[in-house]
Amino acid sequence: MEDVRAAERALMARVPDGALMQRAAAGLAAACGQVLGKVYGARVALLVGSGDNGGDALYAGARLARRGAGVTAVLLAPERAHAGGLAALRAAGGRAVDGSGPAEGVGGGAGADAALGVVARADLVVDGVVGIGGKGGLRPRAAELARAAEESRAVVVAVDLPSGVDADTGEVRGAAVRADVTVTFGACKPGLLVDPAREYAGALRFVDIGLGPELAAYDPVVEAFQYADVDRLLPVPGAESDKYRRGVVGVVAGSARYPGAAVLAVAGALRGGAGAVRYVGPAADAVLARFPETLVSAGPPARAGRVQAWAAGPGLGDDGDRLRDVVAADVPVLIDADGLRLADAAAVRKRVAPTLLTPHAGEAAALLGTSREEVESGRLEAVRELAGRYAATVLLKGSTTVVAGPDGTGAVRVNPTGTPWLATAGSGDVLSGLAGALLAAGLGARDAGATGAFLHGLAARLAADGAPVAAQDVADALPAAWRDVRRG
Repeated sequence: MEDVRAAERALMARVPDGALMQRAAAGLAAACGQVLGKVYGARVALLVGSGDNGGDALYAGARLARRGAGVTAVLLAPERAHAGGLAALRAAGGRAVDGSGPAEGVGGGAGADAALGVVARADLVVDGVVGIGGKGGLRPRAAELARAAEESRAVVVAVDLPSGVDADTGEVRGAAVRADVTVTFGACKPGLLVDPAREYAGALRFVDIGLGPELAAYDPVVEAFQYADVDRLLPVPGAESDKYRRGVVGVVAGSARYPGAAVLAVAGALRGGAGAVRYVGPAADAVLARFPETLVSAGPPARAGRVQAWAAGPGLGDDGDRLRDVVAADVPVLIDADGLRLADAAAVRKRVAPTLLTPHAGEAAALLGTSREEVESGRLEAVRELAGRYAATVLLKGSTTVVAGPDGTGAVRVNPTGTPWLATAGSGDVLSGLAGALLAAGLGARDAGATGAFLHGLAARLAADGAPVAAQDVADALPAAWRDVRRG
């Protein structure tokens, strides 16, 4: 987050003292008012640390108090609370209590009980404990108050980001505040977009405090694709298009044991806009029974006919011969599932044409020689390391799907679509075919991965509509997702 800090310092040098904090507080107070609905008579508890986030909370609390809310600041470090903010709160009719008492089970006292009581009775709790510089989990007393907020009936609003989460990586290394809403200022912090921190952030509200021109000098750490980004990249046939100009994708998937993987990968490729799909493998009968338009071949892939890209790996079992043939091809290649286990890392690194790897957390852990838990807790680091190690673009699937370019540096693209119902067998096979079709249409590996993940997640939302879905349902919903993006 050094770029954000530098941008704030540059802007503060050009505006009156305290202007940025007042802008942040105004946006925070407005968001709190929207959450409450009726401000007058509402009970608001501010969890106030010693940093600027505590100052933001105090000034916002003063604004709410002037609108008739009963506002109490729980000061975790009373001697270091923001003096101006605390004075403003008291002048507006708010009050403060000492919240620095011992953690539960280590004593207690009137001050400690008063602080917990304020939180328990609140309609709204504002988390201003620590800011973007915080590392590690909350200290015991702050953790106790955060638990009380979570257990209360109050809506919890975090200032800039939930206290206890890592702003840069999205990691949560200890106790942290679970917010219903996070009001973030100036720039969306990377950690707010990536699980596990994203789960703690709740709904995101962005407040523009004027950092845009200052941040323009810095490259983003993460990018969250939006409808307009995907719409710009979607391949649309022209009047002169034929199936070859639209892109022919080869699919190397399935086996005698897993024919369904081939069917689902072909489904994703056909629904992903491919002009034609060539299937190479032992599941040809199953593929043709479902999709008679597929061009099938017994192989090897090098002799199957012209393709503009290959998607390989789902359901291959231990058939490494077809995969080696694909890795040696001079067209873009997507490798997924069993293909990740079978692929020779040195051969992948030597490829000149683009390569897109699409592991889930367990597969990524196996490739990195670490645990699944480490990958899931540090997704940004894991996807960058894999991309650098294999000199390939990597799409790391999961509750937050992230895409990193082949050198492991630059902005990681974070997918904002999806639904927990997407955690179903075969959904990754559909994504493989879909992203392979986008590669064949001419998209770069990073664009194909990010666009494919967006459409895949959106299709799952449309297909599920709050109910369970199967992988084929996701494939069938891809045209609807495509139309939804084109309509904006």
